[in-house]
Amino acid sequence: MHTPVRARRPRSFVPLTALLAAAGLVLTACGGSSSSGSAEGKTITLTEMDYYNTEPLHSALPKQLKQCGDKAGVTVKRQVVPELRTKLMQLAGSRAIPDLVLLDNPDLQQLAATGALADLGAAGLSTDGLYPNIVAAGQYQGKLYGVAPGVNQLALYYNTAMFKKAGVEPPRTWDELRTAAKKLTDGEKVRGIGFAVPATEEGSFQFESFFFSSGASLKKLDSPQAVSALHLLKDLVASGSAPKDVLSWTQANVEEQFANGSLAMMVNGPWQLPQLQKAGMKDFGTVPVPAPAGGTSSSALGGEVWAAGNNGDKARKAAEVIKCMVSKDNSLAWAKLTDYVPSDESAAGELASSVPAMKTFVQTIGTAKGRTAELGADYPKYSQAMWTAVQAALSGGKSPAAALAEAQREATR
Repeated sequence: MHTPVRARRPRSFVPLTALLAAAGLVLTACGGSSSSGSAEGKTITLTEMDYYNTEPLHSALPKQLKQCGDKAGVTVKRQVVPELRTKLMQLAGSRAIPDLVLLDNPDLQQLAATGALADLGAAGLSTDGLYPNIVAAGQYQGKLYGVAPGVNQLALYYNTAMFKKAGVEPPRTWDELRTAAKKLTDGEKVRGIGFAVPATEEGSFQFESFFFSSGASLKKLDSPQAVSALHLLKDLVASGSAPKDVLSWTQANVEEQFANGSLAMMVNGPWQLPQLQKAGMKDFGTVPVPAPAGGTSSSALGGEVWAAGNNGDKARKAAEVIKCMVSKDNSLAWAKLTDYVPSDESAAGELASSVPAMKTFVQTIGTAKGRTAELGADYPKYSQAMWTAVQAALSGGKSPAAALAEAQREATR
């Protein structure tokens, strides 16, 4: 997790060379011609910032940038900044944003609101072939400021051996989830379900999978739908079907508990697939996060977006590089490296066919919601109010209705 603690998976990846070889992929350049990046024999250099400091992406990303930079006729100078959001907000004040930025998607709107980012649509970047909801997550006030190479969301993992022994089917509705979690709970030895709702953005990200599935809107944190979603989680904890540790667990902690057999179900993302494989976990399956009867499963979109600094003529060159980085082949290669879903719909279909474990995530990515789509730059304020409400309700301090009513008051002050 990075600052603030983000709803994203821990950085743990399989080797780049193995993945690309297995997939038969190369990091290809985009279609279409591009003008020379030279002026009087001098090569244009674009600056870039991201927070990938863990291998193999720390080494893989420069290779993509070089190939796409070569196509655009530019040189890309990369800089890794772990506390990227803080750094970018500082640079925005002095209009010194790098030419290229790969940042967590909820941070895009705040940065765009400063005027420091370039309108990628005006710079010539097309989003044809990408999921509409993913495109929407990169927009601010109707303009395109960011494009994701790949995204993630949450699903419900379940222990197939435990389910078979208990004669339980994977739950699709909230009522089925309550019943299954209770039946699969064996005192403190095995809990029916686990999730991560700490007092951070990670907690909001996880709760939003139930919040959005209820049909609730972030503009109205205390709606009846929102209250019902928080009631569900409170019921699971109060009944003992979920441990109180969920208030401090991270998504990595949840995966560890699921892998060691202490949880029959968990809410988590696709980035945990290699972690489960590493732990030797084989008896598991995934289904969409349950929704109320008659509702549609939905989660918050996670992942990063490419953006360009509002740096005059360089913005068009940066858009050419981004176009290449989010092309179909590169989107698929990136998804296999990160265990994300490609933003390109065709590439996502290919991933579901070649990697069966990703099928549930691909099937549900089209209904996932951008966290800033409704609220824009105000999202962080609402998110903090949300995770505070979840903490208050699940710890027993307040009822779900009272906690969310207070959250709505705080968010709209």
